[in-house]
Amino acid sequence: MALGDATPGIDISSPTNGISSQRSTTSLSTSPSVTYQSSPSSRDALRWQRGTTAAAAAKQLKPFATEDIKILLLENVNQTGRDILAAQGYQVDFLKTSLREDELIQRIRDVHVIGIRSKTQLTARVLREAKNLIVIGCFCIGTNQVDTQYAAKHGIAVFNSPFSNSRSVAELVIAEVIALARQLGDRSNELHKGTWNKVSSGCWEIRGKTLGIIGYGHIGSQLSVLAEAMGMTVIFYDAVNLMALGTAKQVPNLETLLQGADFVTCHVPELPETYNMIGVPQFEQMKKGSYLINASRGSVIDIPALIDSMRSGKLAGAALDVYPAEPGGNGDYFTNDLNLWTEDLRSLKNIILTPHIGGSTEEAQSAIGIEVSEALVRYVNEGGTSGAVNMPEVHLRSLTTEEQNHVRVIYIHHNVPGVLRKVNEILGDHNVDKQMTDSRGDVAYLMADISDVNASVIKDLFQRLEGLSCMSEPCPKQCQPPANTSASSNYDTSVVLDSTNRFNSGARSIDSHDGILQ
Repeated sequence: MALGDATPGIDISSPTNGISSQRSTTSLSTSPSVTYQSSPSSRDALRWQRGTTAAAAAKQLKPFATEDIKILLLENVNQTGRDILAAQGYQVDFLKTSLREDELIQRIRDVHVIGIRSKTQLTARVLREAKNLIVIGCFCIGTNQVDTQYAAKHGIAVFNSPFSNSRSVAELVIAEVIALARQLGDRSNELHKGTWNKVSSGCWEIRGKTLGIIGYGHIGSQLSVLAEAMGMTVIFYDAVNLMALGTAKQVPNLETLLQGADFVTCHVPELPETYNMIGVPQFEQMKKGSYLINASRGSVIDIPALIDSMRSGKLAGAALDVYPAEPGGNGDYFTNDLNLWTEDLRSLKNIILTPHIGGSTEEAQSAIGIEVSEALVRYVNEGGTSGAVNMPEVHLRSLTTEEQNHVRVIYIHHNVPGVLRKVNEILGDHNVDKQMTDSRGDVAYLMADISDVNASVIKDLFQRLEGLSCMSEPCPKQCQPPANTSASSNYDTSVVLDSTNRFNSGARSIDSHDGILQ
């Protein structure tokens, strides 16, 4: 799906990437029943929706012929997710690894959906070549590997799994707290080499110690509960005021947390504000003999400063699960060729180094596969955006099998004055059962269900809405742009869907103007 603009001369493309083309999507379909876990803002509404539609079966409708939908899954997406997508009849291409940018560009050009984890980088350069792409599924928590702003401005929705692996990460951190306090990594390595070294110096119980959590979100709050159950005192710092769980206490600033914690653990997103969040000044503020754990993003810790703090004895131990640069696949790649300080890091005592496995449990990956795949299916089949990280969250209750001759209109456009008025002038000729619209920055999203329509009415709706998309400048070939239309063209895209008729043949194309799909 892509953005359109019914107002002449508007260009919301990023000024830095030199691309001025925008794409829009208008589509009509019915809404299938919703079964996936959505974001907190929409979860209650979806729960009630399921309850109110239980009496009548939800009408299952797809905006594409399922054999035409091409999906590319990278980085060994869990089998649960692959099964859900394959069951829809989509063409699913699966790879266990990520791809280099040039390879990725070649593979992404004809796919409608791409699923990735943390290593694949979907930059503006890559997305610019993805002419058919309508949605991205991040089978992980973070979305910093995707240029979400570019995606939004080009009508590409992005979904992730914000909490399905939270428990797995929290359990790993608790394990690392204990392992660091008892120097288990060093004792294990020594015994593997044949050295018996039974010592108690510098080894501690964690009961009664203070855990400082930076970032009290899904992971941080679960970790808080686990740590208290182990007898620890918990303090946390977050950018916003949050309700503490148990007896945890929020501190006013990072310095207070660093000065008061025996163990410091980071659970923050990758943002300009969190880059090198723990550097030389912060290490100086920490207790002598304290410990640092990072299972968030590799850019959060100044690694050379960490190495110096470990060598000086300021820190008694550290555990890292993420790094500024990480290999694209498994192998002997964790060397200075990856990061210049890698060999120095590996030489330290009482440091646990793991290969970004915080969420790598069978339970977490299965849950992520289900959550993200169901979100993708719901978006592809119906256009609902609940849980999207870069689009307005819009959903309507499902149409049912008892509601015959109903269609759903979905219209993504630039958030500029006048567009809704023109769209509603078109929809006003019909019986609009329900309608919802919302905006997020430059992007606006409209969804409406229309009753008592037939094939000719649907085709007329499509053509009139498509006409709005072509107002910004004359459309090539009267809404039939050639496949090789340049990226600087300012035409937009519309697709109209219904349950029984298909007015065009062939796969849905983001850069074509025609289409009534099933």
